[in-house]
Amino acid sequence: MPTGRPTDDMQAVLDQFAKFGVPPIESLTPTAARNAPTFKNAAEEMLAESATARVPSVAKPMPQPIGKIDHITIPQQGGDLLARVFTPKGDGPFPVLVYFHGGGWVIANLDVYEPSCRALCNEAECIVVSVAYRQAPEQKYPAAVEDAYAATQWIINNAASLGGDPARVAVAGESAGGNLAAVTCLKARDEGGRMPVAQLLVYPVTDARQNTPSYTEQANAKPLNAAMMKWFWNHYLENESQGQEPYASPMMAQSLRGLPPAIVITDELDPLRDEGEAYAKRLADEGVSVDFKRFDGVAHEFFGLAGVVDKATEAVGFAAEGLKKVFETRSSATA
Repeated sequence: MPTGRPTDDMQAVLDQFAKFGVPPIESLTPTAARNAPTFKNAAEEMLAESATARVPSVAKPMPQPIGKIDHITIPQQGGDLLARVFTPKGDGPFPVLVYFHGGGWVIANLDVYEPSCRALCNEAECIVVSVAYRQAPEQKYPAAVEDAYAATQWIINNAASLGGDPARVAVAGESAGGNLAAVTCLKARDEGGRMPVAQLLVYPVTDARQNTPSYTEQANAKPLNAAMMKWFWNHYLENESQGQEPYASPMMAQSLRGLPPAIVITDELDPLRDEGEAYAKRLADEGVSVDFKRFDGVAHEFFGLAGVVDKATEAVGFAAEGLKKVFETRSSATA
């Protein structure tokens, strides 16, 4: 049952994060905010302290070992995109997951969200391609959308060159990255592009209106609060009216029919909780297969804390199970 309180291991990360004394993100410039500590830094600090004290309190080291890491460039009209490719151990061709990091389209990078990519690579037994899309305010909406869509189409068409199976390419993202994953599927449907076989949406941003009950209930949550989301949207959009466009707010799409199966994860202590759940419900109501789960007692960004927060490990397992279920129904013969 929901408690409104963090689990003990989630609270430990929140306490460590608080020790960093990070100024409110919404009070900073984007350049300064990009250098602020993150939950990843808090988890690394906790692990360092545990190792020093010889306390066997952490189940897995960070980062998780995988088969190999490569980097590629993906051609795009706005300039080539860098992507980090995580490949599992073993022999391919593997399924492929195109991943978009969070950070409100403004902050964060491939490094901050690497733990999520490593965990998904191992648990879903797939190649994960993490894409460094253009960020606001230097490149406002729809630049990130254009990059996410172009990268996904390129990866589907070139999956074999990465050791992947072009018939088993899914998209994923956390927070603003979940928004980009959802919108990539909408755009593929609308423009007749090649459709990903699944979409993994982890506490996705789906609605620029910011008016759900969880925005009030979790207005002062950490590490994401309502004021930060307003700051992110203000930097991302050229004007407020763009927030009504489906490629900014997928909840505004006239129809969600024809989209691929979705795995949707939300968390209790998060202003984005209700809009993610509303999107999952609407997908299901419009005939899209949806695996949904809310994780209580954890906060935004918990997904990347597998090995530190028990429910993060559980969430990665839930995501991987959903992805593998779809991947197993596909084969190169259907490409």
